[in-house]
Amino acid sequence: MKAETTDKLKILASAAKYDVSCASSGSNRPNKGKGLGNAAPWGICHSFTEDGRCVSLMKLMLTNHCIYDCAYCANRKSNDIQRSTFTVNEVVDLTIEFYRRNYIEGLFLSSGIIKNPDYTMERMVRIAKELRTTQNYNGYIHLKSIPGASDELQQQAGLYADRLSVNIEIATENNLKMLAPDKNFKDILLPMNTIRNKIIENKEERRKFKHAPRFTPAGQSTQLIIGASPDSDKHILNLAGNLYNSKKLKRVYYSGYIPVNSYDKRLPALIEPPLKRENRLYQADWLFRFYNYSINEIVNDDHPDLDLEIDPKLSYALRNPWMFPIDINKASYETILRVPGIGVLSAKKIILGRRYSKLNLSNLKKIGVVLKRAKYFIRCNELKALTINELLPENVRSIILNENKPLKQLNGTMHKQLSLFPVN
Repeated sequence: MKAETTDKLKILASAAKYDVSCASSGSNRPNKGKGLGNAAPWGICHSFTEDGRCVSLMKLMLTNHCIYDCAYCANRKSNDIQRSTFTVNEVVDLTIEFYRRNYIEGLFLSSGIIKNPDYTMERMVRIAKELRTTQNYNGYIHLKSIPGASDELQQQAGLYADRLSVNIEIATENNLKMLAPDKNFKDILLPMNTIRNKIIENKEERRKFKHAPRFTPAGQSTQLIIGASPDSDKHILNLAGNLYNSKKLKRVYYSGYIPVNSYDKRLPALIEPPLKRENRLYQADWLFRFYNYSINEIVNDDHPDLDLEIDPKLSYALRNPWMFPIDINKASYETILRVPGIGVLSAKKIILGRRYSKLNLSNLKKIGVVLKRAKYFIRCNELKALTINELLPENVRSIILNENKPLKQLNGTMHKQLSLFPVN
């Protein structure tokens, strides 16, 4: 590798680390014996950094030059940082070279905006096209779509990339305009609509013509930055829910704001990224996508922000004690899913298992129910624990929080607390 390319790689791989809207699953691009690599539908082997960001893909920026001056971005045009730009051939050669060495399983490519959105997007499309058509590369490609680029370029990108992402970044337009004056929701939502419509058209086309080319087979995603603006969790999750429904997104990624521009007074004075809040948002996202919760049940006007001490499912249960305890041997699948400590797989096993006999404590343990949580919210054979209505929600919360603390933190105060509420 040339020294010049190595220097660019150090700069532009580091510049790409702030974009988390990438995933390497959901696409099936098999190798028929004539190409290089393949993308499997179950995903690429991942490695993760301590803050949860994926590093298994080669994450690059085409350039960290940018005509925009977004307050929360490390690559904003007003920052005095080392800048660089890859050529199309350099990105293509790096991808092939790293894949042959088994360093990577795919490419995630984003970019700052150089000259204008169309100019930038055209270069990114050329990279993907070169990999697919000239290098015969069948591995995973994720392109960050550039808001403001033409529909034609968005559609071309979808013919070569497995996934496209258009990052909204800030949950409300007023705050977006405050922190990123060059951006607006219209320019961001238009390419989302284009990608969604083209995916629907492509599915219909493939029903009629089996060998029609796929368009963005792994769908589209977006990223929301958490903590850079005063938006509540209610605003963030309502936007995410709307995007899942109206734009048919595969994923919404939540990224805790990393305070890279502390000098900008428009930004909050954070010492470190709000990773705990980021984690709670992912948990809430999971609840309305897979557990049949409505967003209003998770966050609402009375509870606009998620509880950082306990997960959203436990928080909901403690706010609605009238629903519990439920009888494991009689309750519906949807009701069982509301019990803290019971996941989708465990709930399905409960429904299946009770067809043959009444379930008891031993059965629940084998199924995988987290009884140290669930026992306060259920009834079943042989389970004699005091329930949420006998202990009161605030006491259940206190007990569960103390159980999760390291032993060195469990002082005499906790022992006294537990002794008031004996649990078998």
